[in-house]
Amino acid sequence: MNLFTESNLSPEVLQAIGDLGFVEPTEIQKQTIPFISTDTRDLIALAATGTGKTAAFSLPILDMIDDNSRKIQLLVLCPTRELCLQITKDIKNYTKYLRNIKTTAVYGGSSIMDQIRSLRDKPQIIVGTPGRVIDMIGRKALDFSEVQWVVLDEADEMLSMGFKDDLETILSETPDSKQTFLFSATMNKEVERISKNYLTNPHRISVGSINAVKKNIKHEYYVVGYRQKKEALKRLIDANPNQYSIIFCRTRMETQEVADFLMQNGYAADALHGDLSQAQRDTVMKKFRLKNIDILVATDVAARGLDVDSLTHVIHFSLPDDPEVFVHRSGRTGRAGKDGISMALIKPEESRKLKHIKSDTKIDIVEKNIPTGEEIIKAQVGGVFEKLFTEHEDFFDFDDSLIPDLSNFTKEQLVHQLLQFQLKEMATYYQTRNDIAEQKFSRDEKPSRRERGRERERSGEKRERREGKPRRRNEDMVRFFFNLGKRDQLKKMDMLEIINKATSKSKKRADIGDIEILDKFSFFEIEKSFKNEVLDGLSSMKFRGKEMRAEVAN
Repeated sequence: MNLFTESNLSPEVLQAIGDLGFVEPTEIQKQTIPFISTDTRDLIALAATGTGKTAAFSLPILDMIDDNSRKIQLLVLCPTRELCLQITKDIKNYTKYLRNIKTTAVYGGSSIMDQIRSLRDKPQIIVGTPGRVIDMIGRKALDFSEVQWVVLDEADEMLSMGFKDDLETILSETPDSKQTFLFSATMNKEVERISKNYLTNPHRISVGSINAVKKNIKHEYYVVGYRQKKEALKRLIDANPNQYSIIFCRTRMETQEVADFLMQNGYAADALHGDLSQAQRDTVMKKFRLKNIDILVATDVAARGLDVDSLTHVIHFSLPDDPEVFVHRSGRTGRAGKDGISMALIKPEESRKLKHIKSDTKIDIVEKNIPTGEEIIKAQVGGVFEKLFTEHEDFFDFDDSLIPDLSNFTKEQLVHQLLQFQLKEMATYYQTRNDIAEQKFSRDEKPSRRERGRERERSGEKRERREGKPRRRNEDMVRFFFNLGKRDQLKKMDMLEIINKATSKSKKRADIGDIEILDKFSFFEIEKSFKNEVLDGLSSMKFRGKEMRAEVAN
């Protein structure tokens, strides 16, 4: 199947996707659509985020749904509200000419009563997040007794966010006769276990290698001192004009600080993190999708489910601890066949962490120098012409008689004058600033002890403690002692899942700080407001058959 018109999709579906400009299916669509259309087996499909999975599973199912029945026939589960809304929007676009097929989204952060009322339309398709679906099952608002297809989209993300028990509860409410389709970017042990327990003799489709690093993304890193980090970020943005980018930070506090810095310097930027209300998050993401802002500063958790195909750059303001997270962040650029650039700002002491990422992912991350003022102005001149030659739309009308006599100017003189006018402010800024000298950090350039303490509070990074001297800690966080460690085969990802599960009943996601896995025990940090939830939640849980115990560390 090289074209959608070569498939067995109905004329109504083909017309709808034709309106969207779909002509050639992606690789996951080429393999998945014929399988779902003709086979009754369950399916495991492994493909990176952004490869067209929603169309891959929904298009063939839409042709098989009984539009005369008002029962729920398709259930799609996904990890975040944003992805839930995106999938719902896509399916509604695909059913544009299938008037009797209704789709409803159910997700947290909005009125559950409004969503229950929306079920009066008797939708055949439900797209939901696990927590809200569980709530609606408890209220007997959802009946999955006649579901024929269940899709677990971004299954690895749902499990890493602590939804394992919720998934199992929801799946137990569906008929044994259903087909289950599991879509995931990775195939870790928990995803494998879910597939063994809830899928029957599944067929496997794998597009590319799991956790594949895209070849069309250039990876760069820049070594910069602590005090110069925000200035270095500004230079990277200025040296890459016309970019549409996400800047990733580690914590909510750091995210807001970086966004505030950029906005104060005149950039069209905004922040996305867990301290924002749902209405604020919706506003920020709407502005970003409409390109009213072209720089989004976000935490990893907040950016989940944000599906944007045209990102030109990803900037790692802070390196993640997990190499898989680095790959996932970077993979948000370079989509839809376009090239992308991933840039990382690292402090000198983070070279070991970067080496680990390079070794684990096999990515060739090239060291570059922070651009000089002269290099930035050259790039800006190129950016002006790039924009001039690619944007041909007339935004307003005016009388040509308003154009003054330019006969005394040569073409070059006129362009020179216009560029001087356009770039005057930026050129003046960099003429008054010294260039950042890479890898030359004198003692005076290093942060003071007080600044290092503040940085630890902002970034949540792990630091070695000097013997006999306690660490400075973020006052909003509480540090726990945990009774299991490396000897118990405990890893950071396990600890994250344990914490997420212990706090899963909360309406908002907990902010997690340092996780330090030692030989016989461990330490972790979490927001103070979740202290009691952690203590209560862990008391009833086990890890590999062992009792878990946590207490506030002194």
